[in-house]
Amino acid sequence: MLKRTFDIIGAVVALAVLAPLLLAVAVLIKLDSPGAVFFRQVRVGRHGRPFRIFKFRTMVVDQPHDAPEITLAGDTRITRTGAWLRRTRVDELPQLIDVLRGTMSLVGPRPEVPRYVAHYPPALRERALAVRPGITDPASLDFIDEATLLAQAADPEREYIEVILPSKLQRAADYAEHASLATDVALLWRTLRVLMRSAVAR
Repeated sequence: MLKRTFDIIGAVVALAVLAPLLLAVAVLIKLDSPGAVFFRQVRVGRHGRPFRIFKFRTMVVDQPHDAPEITLAGDTRITRTGAWLRRTRVDELPQLIDVLRGTMSLVGPRPEVPRYVAHYPPALRERALAVRPGITDPASLDFIDEATLLAQAADPEREYIEVILPSKLQRAADYAEHASLATDVALLWRTLRVLMRSAVAR
């Protein structure tokens, strides 16, 4: 109950403070390429329940039906505005709406698409999906350059499923078992510091 209250208050305050930025980003997306401002995709939430996540659209609308679900650094489907949104992680901010809706939390394991959840081992699946997915978590910070790592792999899909996904899943399960309000606050602060360092470096 305390975590949910913290999520609601945090999401409301963040949306209020970031409203001018979110509006400016929406305008940039519309000016940059045709299509909707938001990208909606089915993800797997708490206890395996599917939901449609909110993100700012970072790719062109017209894509092949067999387009990969993982994104590599330098992906030609990414728009000019989308490249900046992905570098700064601003594309994730609309998930504050998902937090208010109760399908996500500010901090929690990042929600995966059903295709990759199918690769979860049963024991880890139950642990990782025991809590609401979040906007940030330890795995997303540890793999902040995931797109670059995958672009360097001979087989990006296999690299994700066999190497990166198991590591992220173990971190998700560990978080779910040891999460507290204190750890959430610490992770939010760590996320801000990581993003600020990344922005300065670039």
